Amino acid sequence: MRITAVLALAALTACAQTPDSGYRAEVSMNRLVEQPGSSVTSAVNLFSGQTPQRVSRSNAEIAQDFLDLEFRMESGRALPVLTRFEGGPITVALTGQVPPTAEADLARLISRFRNEAGLDVRRASGPANINVVFVPRKTIRATFSNVACFVAPRVASWEEYKAARGTGTLDWTTLRQRERLAIFAPADSTPQEVRDCLHEEIAQAMGPLNDLYQLPDSVFNDDNFHTVLTSFDMLMLRVHYAPELRSGMTREQVAAVLPGLLARLNPTGATGRTHQGGQTPRAWIRAMETALGPRGSVSARNAAAHEALAIAHAQGWQASRLAFSWFAVGRLNVSNDPVAAANAFANAQRIYRRLPGAQIQAAHVDMQLAALALSQANPAQAIAFADRAIPVARQAQNASLLATVMLVKAQALEAQGNVAAARALRLDSQGWARYGFGSDAATRARMRDIASLVPSKLRQLFRG
Repeated sequence: MRITAVLALAALTACAQTPDSGYRAEVSMNRLVEQPGSSVTSAVNLFSGQTPQRVSRSNAEIAQDFLDLEFRMESGRALPVLTRFEGGPITVALTGQVPPTAEADLARLISRFRNEAGLDVRRASGPANINVVFVPRKTIRATFSNVACFVAPRVASWEEYKAARGTGTLDWTTLRQRERLAIFAPADSTPQEVRDCLHEEIAQAMGPLNDLYQLPDSVFNDDNFHTVLTSFDMLMLRVHYAPELRSGMTREQVAAVLPGLLARLNPTGATGRTHQGGQTPRAWIRAMETALGPRGSVSARNAAAHEALAIAHAQGWQASRLAFSWFAVGRLNVSNDPVAAANAFANAQRIYRRLPGAQIQAAHVDMQLAALALSQANPAQAIAFADRAIPVARQAQNASLLATVMLVKAQALEAQGNVAAARALRLDSQGWARYGFGSDAATRARMRDIASLVPSKLRQLFRG
């Protein structure tokens, strides 16, 4: 995806390639984030439990988000009724070539479902409501290009899924109640990507099927900044399974119930708005897909990023979608115009820092700014940006971002001549790097990319 050392770092921003929309009516998917290497050769660090956060948005806005998430597919197709599992616990099974870290990550996720969303979700050893089927990565990519994992209704195995393709069996719009689904996940990917697939796809298997670019605090967002379920997402699942709702209810019926339901479940709802809502124009989506995708020249993708920014301004957006547009402009100017890139990132940063739940987006911007500062022979500034991003990445449980920022800081420390501190920080980063990147070889490649950012004159200065 990336052609320069700085842009290689951008692969860790979780802004992945978006697949063509032709099959979105059939499956809900988590977009692929390319990572070199796949075999974990050493111990990895694992995150502990998540600390729930208060959803600091108004219930009126949350109600609109819930309706937009529940009654439309990612492709834009309308869903006629709400569907969910009814009666009894929701069971989850892992089958196929289960990666070594998947069991522990699923156990932590199920604990969060029970404690934060109040859902009776249980691990099953046999056939289950939700069957997570691990298959080779190449099998998924041969089926849907640039997709890391996806969920499909009414099937429980890869064989059933293949037999059902081309029929109405996999059409979510014909579903009236959920009973049996399959998630197809890569057996040979990085531990973080496996975990991310478990979070997003199990949540979508149980609850909302749509993604909304305007959400600053959710995994249900095609910008892919959030990699684990947030408190907002857990609230959406709690609402989805509230006793006031049931499978088969229309959008109008659900809308009538939501105000009282949210007043009960989120009594501390704030006032005001954090986004303007509304459907995102397809022209903006296409421009962003081109800008952040792997195809096309740098100039063509840069033009697409500026087109997305122009659309965002024309729409009058002031929140996530405008910030993401600025972020794309920054990404596409890192190598050819560092000043323009820094200005674009600063604009994105200013917006993200005032949005509730957008701390991880701001940390991704800080990572980019730290890399830019390092490449511009300013290690002190790189360290300052890294220090601001590290605790946020840790809180968000994003190991690849955490490891990257730690390695950037280590390189900046070394550039200042503080070799011992740099060595200690690199050592601390290794467990997170193995979880995020998947192998020692991939970690070494990332370290080489970061080392190449340092101008030769800076290395010579501190070595002299």
